Amino acid sequence: MPLFKRNVFNHYLFIKKWIIRIFGVISHGRYRKFNSLQIEGSEILRNLPEKNVLFISNHQTYFADVAAMFHVFNAALSGRDDNIRNVGYIWNPKLNIYFVAAGETMRAGFLPKLFAYAGSVSIDRTWRSAGKNVNRQVKNSDISNIGKAIDDGWVITFPQGTTTPFKPIRRGTAHIIKTYKPTVVPIVIDGFRRSFDKKGLGIKRKNVLQSMVIKEPLEIDYENEEIENIVTKIEYAIEQHPSFLKVLSPKEAQDYIKEEEKLNKKREFWSS
Repeated sequence: MPLFKRNVFNHYLFIKKWIIRIFGVISHGRYRKFNSLQIEGSEILRNLPEKNVLFISNHQTYFADVAAMFHVFNAALSGRDDNIRNVGYIWNPKLNIYFVAAGETMRAGFLPKLFAYAGSVSIDRTWRSAGKNVNRQVKNSDISNIGKAIDDGWVITFPQGTTTPFKPIRRGTAHIIKTYKPTVVPIVIDGFRRSFDKKGLGIKRKNVLQSMVIKEPLEIDYENEEIENIVTKIEYAIEQHPSFLKVLSPKEAQDYIKEEEKLNKKREFWSS
């Protein structure tokens, strides 16, 4: 790899590689020592195309979810089956992995800025900013950047746009799927909320079993399928459809319903 080669976002690949290597080694113990990560479906990753892949997942922390996926993806591509033992796989990471994240999160300090260089596609959320509800237009440049990342490689996105469980799917994800026609791979995670603080930087509890299930790509008719149908497929695929509320307590279910009613009044592009 040429020393000064850059990616589609003008980032130097050798800098990105070293950031992934360093943080990969530092974070490895969070999924192997302090806590345990159970993985299913890593063989699916090895059968995916090099580019034009969109991963959709539920979301539990700002950074720990994505960091775990970087570990799992690179371990699987180096031949490991459902495990991340021996962190040597991180020495030669896949460099065209990206993740969609809120711009305000990725600009909030030195560490997030380093994480952003490792692969963030930062967007300005249309429904939330600085902890407050907002209602603003989506930036065309944000959509274009997500498309650019999809065209270049693998992109991780969290279509609920929040770490709170059972929030509605942002319909902009379905628009992106219809526009760029990626291979769509669902991932379901659990245990990260119990293991880490909300940012995913501090360990909140040890000896927690975390899990990551990689599912087969969704079957989508990009030309003819309605946005509503794609949204419903996403809800079921990442196990965030309201029917899964039966596993919640009555109070959790009631809180979810109330919040969903509020959000339904605030959507524009990402929710229309």
